[in-house]
Amino acid sequence: MSDESLLKTTPIIAVIGFNAEFTATFKQCNFGDRQLMHFDNGMKMASAWVTDGLNIVSIISNSEIMAPAGLTLIETLKKKNLPSVPFFLIVNHLNVNLRQLALTGGITDVFKISLRADRIEKRVNFLIDNWTEIRNNLASGVNQIKNINIGKRIFDVFFAGCALLALSPLFLITYILIRLESKGPAFYYSLRVGTGYRVFKFYKFRSMYVNADQRIKDLKHLNQYDIDAATETKEPVLTNSLCDECLAYGKCQYPFYADNVKLCEKDFRFSKKAKSGSAFFKIKNDPRITKVGNFIRNTSIDELPQLWNVIIGDMSIVGNRPLPLYEAEKLTTDKYILRFAAPAGITGLWQVEKRGKGEMSEEERLMLDNIYAQNHSLKNDLKLILKTIPALFQKENV
Repeated sequence: MSDESLLKTTPIIAVIGFNAEFTATFKQCNFGDRQLMHFDNGMKMASAWVTDGLNIVSIISNSEIMAPAGLTLIETLKKKNLPSVPFFLIVNHLNVNLRQLALTGGITDVFKISLRADRIEKRVNFLIDNWTEIRNNLASGVNQIKNINIGKRIFDVFFAGCALLALSPLFLITYILIRLESKGPAFYYSLRVGTGYRVFKFYKFRSMYVNADQRIKDLKHLNQYDIDAATETKEPVLTNSLCDECLAYGKCQYPFYADNVKLCEKDFRFSKKAKSGSAFFKIKNDPRITKVGNFIRNTSIDELPQLWNVIIGDMSIVGNRPLPLYEAEKLTTDKYILRFAAPAGITGLWQVEKRGKGEMSEEERLMLDNIYAQNHSLKNDLKLILKTIPALFQKENV
């Protein structure tokens, strides 16, 4: 039998993103005739699974729940129609709500560092051996993502389609102005968390300089939502280009893409505040914003590429704003999780009620998100759209 044929028949446990120390831990385990195969990231594993016809019987990923090799990878495997296999996550941060989020999202089990080889061996072997029966029992208990109702969906597609056609000249002019003022692509996308904690690509016009994320460390004290910033102890200066969380993986877990440019949306010093600080980051008169960027932000032109997100079903015209991964992973408590039951939208209640009218606390914004989640309807959405137009021209730069 050739090596290629042997590879297709040998049961494989795919190990994603682990360093040498963790790999040594897995080698202590007895997985029987199953072979460990290491992959740098989930996309390489998925590609090899398809192109090489690998017989992958389990996946063990070193990733946070909301990071690309966590729930996002689960969604990718589903879209590629790859077989359902036990999927384990090894994480740094874990609580009851995060575990529940992982399990309802399709992750089989979650282990917190540090690892014990005997526990990993016993759990992985048991789930692989009994996967068919366990999968059938789990299927009925998984919460389904709340879908947008048919009336709202028809309105969204019609409205977004008409808007894209009517605004195409504005798209072209904005594209040219952005490229003329500063280097870098005119469009970018980043990963966002929307309805039911589903992760998707979120499109916008670029309004900042391409190195904007690297300046967060110098501007953190101006965070509009962080009312306790003045009393915080000054952070020690770090020498690593990755935050502590990403350093454990040897690569950024919160990538931000713009053509061939890849940045980190969770700046390494900003991430030090992940547990105690505000879930949101926004400052007035942000010096990272270009002149064209300032205009398109004040008029919300930078949001227009999200009409494509509406067309493909990631978002709705009206809803709660989808959040970056590092913000969403901090909003898993019962108090805040309701906001993710509502559709993700371009505009919403907090933009209309509070934006441009002075200071807005994090609690106020989350309260408005929850109120929208409880009361959203097509009728109320139409009222919010009518109120959005005057809110586009803000009184302050936020």
